[in-house]
Amino acid sequence: MHPNRLSRRLVVFALALASLFFARATNASAQMSDEEMLTGADARIEKHRKADLTIAVVDAAGKPVPGATVALEQTRHAFLFGSNIFLWGRCGDEPSEAAYRARYAELLNYATLPFYWWSYESRRGEPEHERIEKIARWCQEHGIATKGHPLAWNYVDPAWLPDDLDEVRRLQMARIDDCVSRFAGLIDRWDVVNEAAHFDRDILVKSQAPKLSAAWAKAGRVEFTRECFEHARKAGPKATLLINDYRTDPPYEKVIEQLVDSRGKRLYDVIGIQSHMHGGVWGNRKIWEVCDRYARFGVPLHFTETTIVSGQRTWDKPEGSPWPSTPEGEARQAREAVLFYTLLFSHPAVEAITWWDFSDRGAWKGAPAGFLRQDMTPKPMYEELKRLIKGKWWTTAALTTGDDGTATGRGFLGEYKVTVTVPGRPPVARSCTLSAGKDNRVEIRLP
Repeated sequence: MHPNRLSRRLVVFALALASLFFARATNASAQMSDEEMLTGADARIEKHRKADLTIAVVDAAGKPVPGATVALEQTRHAFLFGSNIFLWGRCGDEPSEAAYRARYAELLNYATLPFYWWSYESRRGEPEHERIEKIARWCQEHGIATKGHPLAWNYVDPAWLPDDLDEVRRLQMARIDDCVSRFAGLIDRWDVVNEAAHFDRDILVKSQAPKLSAAWAKAGRVEFTRECFEHARKAGPKATLLINDYRTDPPYEKVIEQLVDSRGKRLYDVIGIQSHMHGGVWGNRKIWEVCDRYARFGVPLHFTETTIVSGQRTWDKPEGSPWPSTPEGEARQAREAVLFYTLLFSHPAVEAITWWDFSDRGAWKGAPAGFLRQDMTPKPMYEELKRLIKGKWWTTAALTTGDDGTATGRGFLGEYKVTVTVPGRPPVARSCTLSAGKDNRVEIRLP
């Protein structure tokens, strides 16, 4: 047997064993009732999303300063709360654009930028690099992390693709090389391959993306996916690479299990899970079971595309026509979103939630899926999640140093501004990061 194949089989075998042990280890959580999943959420959040912090205040000579006032103010979450930001620059009028941007930056710290090949490069050799860079730099200025979505997906063929399938494959890999290397340092998270588990569904193969689908099929499902990741890794050694899918069943697990290189090393850094709920919300048990199922792979989970709508679809209108958002639907959307976010924030494997879309205007399928209505006013969901993200799950504290010059506190993981005030002296401020599993001791020296 070829050594590369042996190495991959050993990895698959190891993952199978890990899955068995994982199933036993998580048996207790599987026995939780839906109510227990929610009632235990606050305790899990306290355990997994917070850490202790020690502030040591000393004078210029290094001696402890007792009685100093320490103001602790969180400035950013470590957890990624995001949305796609596809409407940025395309809201249609200045007031809408201003509202869209202001409300995005006020609530979220993570943005998914569009890299759909058929629209990103509708003319061969004329990709939208300049527009995307402008969005990414705006995000950077506002402390918003960015991700490109997706690098490879056979949903629609670019109109100019040639008939030669080997050339199609070469062009796909060249695109990955170009995008990842070009945006290094500005966009360093990527949905590398989208929906590999079901790339061969008929509508794509026969009508929407026959050339990309055929090139993928010729290479092989996993082989093509693996090559995409290998190119992304070479182009961005420090990038965070995601595999992403709407399926949450064994076919997706099988792709993940096989996504290793010739040495048996995992090619992905994060597992992406789509959770579009246009037709009804997931129950607590499904949410928890999906998290547990993919946590066994030992990498962070990102819920990459989440949709809960605020209105019922009207079937007498053409596909893509806007659905009406209703007061009753908005109340239900807010309630379900709070439950969904609370459960995911309490699961230790989850590190990001991305909503789909930020506004009803231009939303996928015309659905009333946004945080904002068509007129860019915030829905109840926006306000309720703001109370969580920037309220209940946000740390501000006033501490005082003891005789040893230290003050201790506990806060949500993320970035902080620490300001020390002593009577008769100007305040001293500095930034720090509160991280899981770290010492989290900060020394502030007064002049």
